[in-house]
Amino acid sequence: MDPLTTTAAAGMRSRLETLDLLANNLANVSSPGFKADREAYSLYMAEESLLASEEGGIPQTSAPVIETHHTDYGQGLLTSTGNSTDLALSGTGFFQVDGPNGTLLTRNGRLQVTRDGRLTTMDGYALSTVEPRRIRLNPEAPFSVDPDGTVRQDGAAMGRLKLVNLGSKAQAARREGLYFSLDARGVQGLTEARAEVRQGSLEASNYSASEAAVKLVGVLRQFEALQRASQLGAEMSRRAVEEVARVTA
Repeated sequence: MDPLTTTAAAGMRSRLETLDLLANNLANVSSPGFKADREAYSLYMAEESLLASEEGGIPQTSAPVIETHHTDYGQGLLTSTGNSTDLALSGTGFFQVDGPNGTLLTRNGRLQVTRDGRLTTMDGYALSTVEPRRIRLNPEAPFSVDPDGTVRQDGAAMGRLKLVNLGSKAQAARREGLYFSLDARGVQGLTEARAEVRQGSLEASNYSASEAAVKLVGVLRQFEALQRASQLGAEMSRRAVEEVARVTA
């Protein structure tokens, strides 16, 4: 395969991978606390091609690939809901949650009070507290949450929500829903967050439908251009074969 076709094919593949990220971002535009994924590009060259080039062979073609994708933790717009069970974080940080397989982090503050008085996410995961004792509320009575995360009911402090920041080298993995998980080292590296809790509000997704529309148009145009380049490479190869094979008088 000629270099032009190889490069164009690799570019089309990277555009398809970008489309997958875009589709997931777009599907979560209305999800509270959602953090968008962004792509990072690099150039790939097989080890064999790299060695051949270094040993004086024909320079090999490098192919564009999505080297990795990263999560954009930028804050979304805070919108008032008036619901006491809706909490939003203003500033950098996460709610720490007791997941089924360990610690989870989330910015989704849409909560519920269960019949037994536990303050949990809509998936039933209890919110971690600074104190070892978890919060127990009267589900029939109102409660309030201070900016530092202290939950109060009937004037008494029932516990303080654990708000955390990722460590400088922590790698959070996205999990089903609006959660992130950490390995044991990442959990140990969590630090206390200075974010403020806003009761009666929710944080919107930091990805908008308008941004998705602009990105989608760009991806489609790039894919079409790469497809035309691939077709041009194939046509050039065909003509080269036909011209070489032609017998002249």
